[in-house]
Amino acid sequence: MDREAILEKVIQLVAETLEVDPDDISMSTSFDDLNADSFDKLELVTAFEEEFDLTLDDEALASITSVADAVNAIESVQ
Repeated sequence: MDREAILEKVIQLVAETLEVDPDDISMSTSFDDLNADSFDKLELVTAFEEEFDLTLDDEALASITSVADAVNAIESVQ
């Protein structure tokens, strides 16, 4: 899966999980900008792992604070 396809899927998952408009989400959007709490972030990571059929290690989990971080983490383990 190429980077653009990963980005589109991440945006879709973030929009669904946090119940926000996908048009309000870009590569530079942080999850804090979307008022995501720690539970929301855990839900997002779980959604990413399920959607992309991967497991993110603890270091990756701690570093995912934005859409860009999520795309980079997913891309690095695929």
